[in-house]
Order: sequence, then C-alpha cells, then structure tokens
Amino acid sequence: MRLGTAIVLLALGAILTFALRLDVSGVDLQVVGWILMIAGALGIVLELAVWGPRQRRVTHTAAYAEPGAAPVRRSTTEETY
Repeated sequence: MRLGTAIVLLALGAILTFALRLDVSGVDLQVVGWILMIAGALGIVLELAVWGPRQRRVTHTAAYAEPGAAPVRRSTTEETY
C-alpha cells in the first residue's frame, strides 16, 4: 500500500464514521469507517517504517590526477535519511 492509498483510506473511513448518517441493513457504516481508518493509519505507519530509513551511498572520485601520481583515491560515505 502506498502513502496516497493509505491517506485515502483514512479520509474515507473518517467520512463514513463521522459525517455519514445512513442506515444500511446488515452493515454498520460506522464500524466499516473505523476499520478503514485503522487500515489507513497502519498503512501510513508501515509505509514510513519501510521507506523512511533509506540509505544513499555517495562516491567521490578525484577526476584529474597528475600523470604518474599515486592511484586515484576514492572515498565512500553512507548517508542515512
């Protein structure tokens, strides 16, 4: 589930729970709304937990080394977001 889908589920659940006053036989729309809000909130938390702690690897290279000098030195830095 992507972040947009989770937000839509959360909003739809809030509409069903708090704004809509309909009686449908066999279905309690308030309970369906609460279930959708819980699913949306869980989707947001999981999305941020899975995609939040990403790492990016940056490699710096000395592009112009003098001829006959030592080998090109490369350094790698890991950044955490």
